Amino acid sequence: MLFFVVLTAVGAAAWLVLAPFGPNQETFVELAPGSSTARIGQELESAGIVRSRFAFDGMRWWKRGTLKAGEYRFDHPVAATEVYARIARGDVFTRTVTIPEGASIFDIAARLEQAGLGVRQGFLDAAMKQVKLVADMDPGARSLEGYLFPDTYHFARKASPAQIAAAMVRRFRAVAGQLGLKENMHAVVTMASLVERETAVDAERPLVAGVFQNRLAKKMPLMTDPAVIYGLELEGRWRGAIYQSDLSHDTAYNTYLHTGLPPGPVANPGARSLRAAMEPAKTDYLYFVAAGANPQGRSLFARTLDEHDRNVTGYRHAVKKAGSR
Repeated sequence: MLFFVVLTAVGAAAWLVLAPFGPNQETFVELAPGSSTARIGQELESAGIVRSRFAFDGMRWWKRGTLKAGEYRFDHPVAATEVYARIARGDVFTRTVTIPEGASIFDIAARLEQAGLGVRQGFLDAAMKQVKLVADMDPGARSLEGYLFPDTYHFARKASPAQIAAAMVRRFRAVAGQLGLKENMHAVVTMASLVERETAVDAERPLVAGVFQNRLAKKMPLMTDPAVIYGLELEGRWRGAIYQSDLSHDTAYNTYLHTGLPPGPVANPGARSLRAAMEPAKTDYLYFVAAGANPQGRSLFARTLDEHDRNVTGYRHAVKKAGSR
Protein backbone atom coordinates (compact mmCIF):
# COMPACT_ATOMS: atom_id res chain seq x y z
CA MET A 1 0.00 0.00 0.00
CA LEU A 2 2.79 2.39 0.94
CA PHE A 3 4.47 1.63 -2.38
CA PHE A 4 1.40 2.76 -4.33
CA VAL A 5 1.09 5.92 -2.23
CA VAL A 6 4.73 6.81 -2.92
CA LEU A 7 4.35 5.96 -6.60
CA THR A 8 1.27 8.16 -6.83
CA ALA A 9 3.07 11.06 -5.11
CA VAL A 10 6.08 10.74 -7.40
CA GLY A 11 3.82 10.63 -10.43
CA ALA A 12 1.93 13.70 -9.29
CA ALA A 13 5.17 15.60 -8.66
CA ALA A 14 6.49 14.61 -12.08
CA TRP A 15 3.26 15.78 -13.70
CA LEU A 16 3.44 19.14 -11.90
CA VAL A 17 7.03 19.67 -13.00
CA LEU A 18 7.26 18.01 -16.42
CA ALA A 19 3.83 18.36 -18.05
CA PRO A 20 3.61 21.50 -20.26
CA PHE A 21 1.57 24.32 -18.79
CA GLY A 22 1.22 28.02 -19.38
CA PRO A 23 -0.39 30.70 -21.52
CA ASN A 24 -1.17 30.52 -25.22
CA GLN A 25 -0.71 34.26 -25.64
CA GLU A 26 2.10 36.67 -24.80
CA THR A 27 2.43 37.08 -21.03
CA PHE A 28 5.07 39.06 -19.14
CA VAL A 29 6.21 38.43 -15.59
CA GLU A 30 8.56 40.87 -13.87
CA LEU A 31 10.61 39.46 -11.01
CA ALA A 32 11.95 42.18 -8.72
CA PRO A 33 15.53 42.04 -7.42
CA GLY A 34 15.77 40.32 -4.05
CA SER A 35 12.56 38.31 -4.51
CA SER A 36 12.46 35.07 -2.50
CA THR A 37 11.87 31.73 -4.20
CA ALA A 38 8.44 31.60 -2.57
CA ARG A 39 7.59 35.03 -3.95
CA ILE A 40 8.79 34.08 -7.44
CA GLY A 41 6.77 30.87 -7.37
CA GLN A 42 3.69 32.79 -6.27
CA GLU A 43 4.03 35.34 -9.08
CA LEU A 44 4.54 32.60 -11.67
CA GLU A 45 1.48 30.72 -10.44
CA SER A 46 -0.65 33.89 -10.35
CA ALA A 47 0.36 34.70 -13.94
CA GLY A 48 -0.54 31.18 -15.07
CA ILE A 49 3.04 30.24 -15.96
CA VAL A 50 3.35 27.22 -13.60
CA ARG A 51 0.69 24.95 -12.11
CA SER A 52 2.00 25.03 -8.56
CA ARG A 53 4.18 27.43 -6.65
CA PHE A 54 5.04 24.61 -4.25
CA ALA A 55 6.34 22.41 -7.05
CA PHE A 56 8.47 25.32 -8.26
CA ASP A 57 9.80 25.85 -4.71
CA GLY A 58 10.67 22.16 -4.52
CA MET A 59 12.54 22.30 -7.83
CA ARG A 60 14.51 25.31 -6.61
CA TRP A 61 15.44 23.41 -3.41
CA TRP A 62 16.51 20.37 -5.45
CA LYS A 63 18.56 22.26 -8.07
CA ARG A 64 19.93 24.88 -5.65
CA GLY A 65 20.47 27.39 -8.46
CA THR A 66 20.32 31.18 -8.38
CA LEU A 67 17.26 32.81 -9.87
CA LYS A 68 17.79 36.12 -11.67
CA ALA A 69 15.56 39.18 -11.54
CA GLY A 70 14.15 40.79 -14.65
CA GLU A 71 11.19 40.67 -17.00
CA TYR A 72 10.39 37.34 -18.65
CA ARG A 73 8.15 36.63 -21.62
CA PHE A 74 6.07 33.46 -22.02
CA ASP A 75 3.82 32.74 -24.99
CA HIS A 76 3.21 28.97 -25.01
CA PRO A 77 2.91 26.10 -22.52
CA VAL A 78 6.20 24.61 -21.31
CA ALA A 79 7.35 22.34 -18.50
CA ALA A 80 8.11 23.99 -15.15
CA THR A 81 11.68 22.73 -15.56
CA GLU A 82 12.06 24.97 -18.61
CA VAL A 83 10.57 27.95 -16.76
CA TYR A 84 13.07 27.37 -13.97
CA ALA A 85 15.98 27.00 -16.42
CA ARG A 86 15.12 30.26 -18.18
CA ILE A 87 15.01 32.22 -14.93
CA ALA A 88 18.23 30.58 -13.69
CA ARG A 89 19.94 31.59 -16.98
CA GLY A 90 18.59 35.11 -16.74
CA ASP A 91 16.91 34.78 -20.13
CA VAL A 92 15.13 38.10 -19.67
CA PHE A 93 13.05 39.71 -22.39
CA THR A 94 14.66 42.64 -24.20
CA ARG A 95 14.04 44.71 -27.29
CA THR A 96 16.92 44.99 -29.75
CA VAL A 97 17.75 48.22 -31.55
CA THR A 98 20.70 49.01 -33.83
CA ILE A 99 22.02 52.56 -33.92
CA PRO A 100 24.11 53.13 -37.09
CA GLU A 101 27.22 55.26 -37.22
CA GLY A 102 26.35 58.86 -37.95
CA ALA A 103 22.86 58.72 -36.45
CA SER A 104 21.77 61.94 -34.75
CA ILE A 105 19.62 62.17 -31.64
CA PHE A 106 16.65 62.66 -33.98
CA ASP A 107 17.48 59.44 -35.84
CA ILE A 108 18.03 57.52 -32.59
CA ALA A 109 14.75 58.75 -31.12
CA ALA A 110 12.87 57.53 -34.21
CA ARG A 111 14.55 54.11 -34.12
CA LEU A 112 13.78 53.66 -30.43
CA GLU A 113 10.14 54.48 -31.01
CA GLN A 114 10.00 51.99 -33.90
CA ALA A 115 11.51 49.34 -31.61
CA GLY A 116 8.77 49.91 -29.04
CA LEU A 117 11.08 51.62 -26.56
CA GLY A 118 9.04 54.70 -25.68
CA VAL A 119 8.08 57.70 -27.74
CA ARG A 120 10.39 59.81 -29.86
CA GLN A 121 9.98 63.02 -27.86
CA GLY A 122 10.75 61.27 -24.58
CA PHE A 123 14.22 60.33 -25.77
CA LEU A 124 14.86 63.74 -27.32
CA ASP A 125 14.01 65.35 -23.98
CA ALA A 126 16.40 63.01 -22.15
CA ALA A 127 19.19 63.65 -24.68
CA MET A 128 18.79 67.40 -24.20
CA LYS A 129 18.46 67.39 -20.41
CA GLN A 130 20.88 64.67 -19.28
CA VAL A 131 24.06 66.61 -20.17
CA LYS A 132 25.41 65.88 -16.67
CA LEU A 133 26.22 62.40 -18.00
CA VAL A 134 29.03 63.89 -20.09
CA ALA A 135 29.88 66.99 -18.05
CA ASP A 136 33.26 65.60 -17.03
CA MET A 137 34.21 64.89 -20.65
CA ASP A 138 32.63 67.94 -22.27
CA PRO A 139 31.60 70.70 -19.85
CA GLY A 140 30.23 72.75 -22.74
CA ALA A 141 27.99 70.01 -24.16
CA ARG A 142 24.55 71.27 -25.17
CA SER A 143 23.10 67.76 -25.32
CA LEU A 144 24.26 64.14 -25.46
CA GLU A 145 24.74 64.44 -29.23
CA GLY A 146 28.05 62.83 -30.17
CA TYR A 147 28.28 60.73 -27.01
CA LEU A 148 25.54 58.17 -27.77
CA PHE A 149 27.75 55.50 -29.25
CA PRO A 150 26.39 53.69 -32.32
CA ASP A 151 26.00 49.98 -31.63
CA THR A 152 23.42 47.21 -31.25
CA TYR A 153 21.69 47.41 -27.87
CA HIS A 154 19.34 45.14 -25.95
CA PHE A 155 17.03 47.08 -23.63
CA ALA A 156 14.37 45.96 -21.19
CA ARG A 157 10.86 46.67 -22.46
CA LYS A 158 10.28 49.25 -19.73
CA ALA A 159 13.70 50.92 -19.89
CA SER A 160 13.34 54.68 -19.46
CA PRO A 161 14.80 57.20 -21.95
CA ALA A 162 17.31 58.23 -19.27
CA GLN A 163 18.43 54.62 -18.78
CA ILE A 164 18.79 54.10 -22.53
CA ALA A 165 20.82 57.28 -22.94
CA ALA A 166 23.05 56.35 -20.00
CA ALA A 167 23.80 52.94 -21.55
CA MET A 168 24.86 54.58 -24.83
CA VAL A 169 27.08 57.07 -23.01
CA ARG A 170 28.72 54.21 -21.07
CA ARG A 171 29.50 52.52 -24.37
CA PHE A 172 31.03 55.74 -25.68
CA ARG A 173 33.24 55.98 -22.60
CA ALA A 174 34.46 52.43 -23.12
CA VAL A 175 35.36 53.05 -26.78
CA ALA A 176 36.97 56.42 -26.01
CA GLY A 177 39.12 54.67 -23.40
CA GLN A 178 40.19 52.03 -25.93
CA LEU A 179 41.14 54.76 -28.43
CA GLY A 180 43.00 56.79 -25.82
CA LEU A 181 40.68 59.75 -26.34
CA LYS A 182 41.09 61.90 -23.24
CA GLU A 183 41.85 65.45 -24.37
CA ASN A 184 40.05 68.03 -26.53
CA MET A 185 36.97 65.82 -26.32
CA HIS A 186 34.53 68.47 -27.54
CA ALA A 187 36.57 69.37 -30.63
CA VAL A 188 37.49 65.77 -31.49
CA VAL A 189 33.92 64.46 -31.22
CA THR A 190 32.54 67.43 -33.15
CA MET A 191 35.10 66.90 -35.92
CA ALA A 192 34.43 63.14 -35.92
CA SER A 193 30.69 63.73 -36.32
CA LEU A 194 31.34 65.81 -39.45
CA VAL A 195 33.70 63.16 -40.85
CA GLU A 196 31.11 60.46 -40.15
CA ARG A 197 28.38 62.30 -42.03
CA GLU A 198 30.60 63.21 -44.98
CA THR A 199 32.00 59.78 -45.91
CA ALA A 200 31.40 56.12 -45.18
CA VAL A 201 34.66 55.10 -46.93
CA ASP A 202 37.14 54.12 -44.24
CA ALA A 203 40.25 55.14 -46.20
CA GLU A 204 38.82 58.63 -46.74
CA ARG A 205 38.02 59.48 -43.14
CA PRO A 206 41.51 60.78 -42.22
CA LEU A 207 41.62 62.74 -45.51
CA VAL A 208 38.29 64.42 -44.81
CA ALA A 209 39.47 65.26 -41.29
CA GLY A 210 42.68 66.64 -42.83
CA VAL A 211 40.69 68.91 -45.18
CA PHE A 212 38.68 70.27 -42.27
CA GLN A 213 41.83 70.87 -40.21
CA ASN A 214 43.45 72.72 -43.10
CA ARG A 215 40.41 74.93 -43.58
CA LEU A 216 40.28 75.67 -39.85
CA ALA A 217 43.96 76.62 -39.88
CA LYS A 218 43.34 79.05 -42.75
CA LYS A 219 40.16 80.38 -41.09
CA MET A 220 38.13 79.24 -44.07
CA PRO A 221 34.49 78.27 -43.46
CA LEU A 222 34.05 74.49 -43.39
CA MET A 223 31.02 74.68 -45.69
CA THR A 224 29.75 71.24 -44.67
CA ASP A 225 26.09 70.47 -45.37
CA PRO A 226 25.56 68.02 -42.44
CA ALA A 227 26.14 70.85 -39.98
CA VAL A 228 23.68 73.10 -41.80
CA ILE A 229 21.10 70.31 -41.79
CA TYR A 230 21.58 69.75 -38.08
CA GLY A 231 20.93 73.42 -37.35
CA LEU A 232 17.73 73.19 -39.38
CA GLU A 233 16.66 70.04 -37.50
CA LEU A 234 17.11 71.80 -34.17
CA GLU A 235 14.76 74.52 -35.37
CA GLY A 236 12.28 72.07 -36.93
CA ARG A 237 12.99 73.56 -40.37
CA TRP A 238 14.57 70.54 -42.10
CA ARG A 239 12.58 69.63 -45.23
CA GLY A 240 14.37 66.41 -46.19
CA ALA A 241 16.55 68.07 -48.82
CA ILE A 242 18.90 71.04 -48.63
CA TYR A 243 17.98 74.16 -50.59
CA GLN A 244 19.95 77.29 -51.46
CA SER A 245 17.82 79.23 -48.99
CA ASP A 246 18.94 76.84 -46.25
CA LEU A 247 22.57 77.72 -46.91
CA SER A 248 21.81 81.37 -46.24
CA HIS A 249 19.61 80.74 -43.20
CA ASP A 250 21.60 81.83 -40.15
CA THR A 251 21.98 79.24 -37.41
CA ALA A 252 24.98 78.64 -35.17
CA TYR A 253 25.54 75.42 -37.15
CA ASN A 254 25.65 77.07 -40.57
CA THR A 255 29.28 76.47 -41.53
CA TYR A 256 28.84 78.48 -44.73
CA LEU A 257 28.17 81.64 -42.72
CA HIS A 258 30.39 80.98 -39.68
CA THR A 259 34.03 79.92 -39.53
CA GLY A 260 35.36 77.35 -37.10
CA LEU A 261 33.73 74.16 -35.89
CA PRO A 262 30.00 74.15 -35.23
CA PRO A 263 28.97 74.57 -31.57
CA GLY A 264 28.94 70.81 -31.01
CA PRO A 265 28.62 67.39 -32.66
CA VAL A 266 25.99 66.99 -35.37
CA ALA A 267 25.77 63.19 -35.09
CA ASN A 268 27.15 60.26 -33.15
CA PRO A 269 30.39 59.02 -34.71
CA GLY A 270 31.82 55.50 -34.64
CA ALA A 271 35.32 54.48 -33.63
CA ARG A 272 36.83 54.90 -37.11
CA SER A 273 35.71 58.51 -37.43
CA LEU A 274 36.85 59.26 -33.88
CA ARG A 275 40.27 57.86 -34.77
CA ALA A 276 40.37 59.96 -37.95
CA ALA A 277 39.55 63.11 -36.00
CA MET A 278 42.30 62.27 -33.51
CA GLU A 279 44.81 61.56 -36.30
CA PRO A 280 43.84 63.55 -39.43
CA ALA A 281 45.89 62.97 -42.57
CA LYS A 282 48.73 65.36 -43.30
CA THR A 283 47.64 66.77 -46.63
CA ASP A 284 47.36 70.04 -48.53
CA TYR A 285 43.81 69.35 -49.71
CA LEU A 286 41.34 72.14 -49.02
CA TYR A 287 38.24 70.88 -50.86
CA PHE A 288 36.34 67.69 -51.51
CA VAL A 289 33.16 66.43 -53.12
CA ALA A 290 31.67 64.01 -50.58
CA ALA A 291 31.53 60.29 -51.40
CA GLY A 292 27.86 60.11 -50.47
CA ALA A 293 27.01 62.56 -53.24
CA ASN A 294 29.15 60.88 -55.89
CA PRO A 295 27.70 58.04 -58.01
CA GLN A 296 31.23 56.61 -58.23
CA GLY A 297 31.16 56.05 -54.47
CA ARG A 298 34.32 57.96 -53.59
CA SER A 299 35.18 61.50 -52.55
CA LEU A 300 37.04 63.81 -54.89
CA PHE A 301 39.75 65.86 -53.18
CA ALA A 302 41.33 69.07 -54.46
CA ARG A 303 44.09 71.49 -53.46
CA THR A 304 42.79 74.52 -55.35
CA LEU A 305 39.39 76.00 -56.08
CA ASP A 306 39.90 75.52 -59.84
CA GLU A 307 40.60 71.84 -59.31
CA HIS A 308 37.59 71.58 -57.02
CA ASP A 309 35.36 73.25 -59.62
CA ARG A 310 36.46 70.66 -62.17
CA ASN A 311 35.61 67.91 -59.68
CA VAL A 312 32.17 69.42 -59.12
CA THR A 313 31.59 69.58 -62.89
CA GLY A 314 32.68 65.97 -63.24
CA TYR A 315 30.41 64.97 -60.37
CA ARG A 316 27.41 66.68 -61.94
CA HIS A 317 28.12 64.96 -65.23
CA ALA A 318 28.29 61.59 -63.44
CA VAL A 319 24.99 62.27 -61.70
CA LYS A 320 23.34 63.18 -65.01
CA LYS A 321 24.78 60.06 -66.67
CA ALA A 322 23.66 57.83 -63.82
CA GLY A 323 20.16 59.30 -63.97
CA SER A 324 19.80 58.62 -67.69
CA ARG A 325 20.45 54.88 -67.38
